[in-house]
Amino acid sequence: MKTKFTSLESVSRSWHLVDAKDAILGRMASKIAAILRGKHKPMFAPHTDTGDFVVVVNAAGVRLTGTKAEKKVYWTHSGYFGSIKSISFAEQIEKDPTKAIEHAIKGMLPKGPLGRKMFKKLKVYTDQNHPHQAQNPISLGL
Repeated sequence: MKTKFTSLESVSRSWHLVDAKDAILGRMASKIAAILRGKHKPMFAPHTDTGDFVVVVNAAGVRLTGTKAEKKVYWTHSGYFGSIKSISFAEQIEKDPTKAIEHAIKGMLPKGPLGRKMFKKLKVYTDQNHPHQAQNPISLGL
């Protein structure tokens, strides 16, 4: 008896719509990461990309619990001495709210080429408007 593996031709991908207005960032990100990986499908295999596309709208309305909005800090470093920069969650939401959601979800995906391929199926938009109406995304109540 041979082991059956999921072939990429047999994977059917659907589109999901997530409204981030008043959603908790971490809880929403973990559910989206599971959909991007394909863990909600019976054909899931950790070494293949069986996930679906996810469209996140109203990214500016995402929130954190407690006082984390002021305390959570994102760090970037170019590699040069003295070039470390920091920005708080509240400042990041004002500047570009899509980056905060992408950062949270990207950290929950596998590292390497497979994770980068999964991350490309994530589409995040600041407001309600998005160009994916033709794909008829299924609304997720997160």
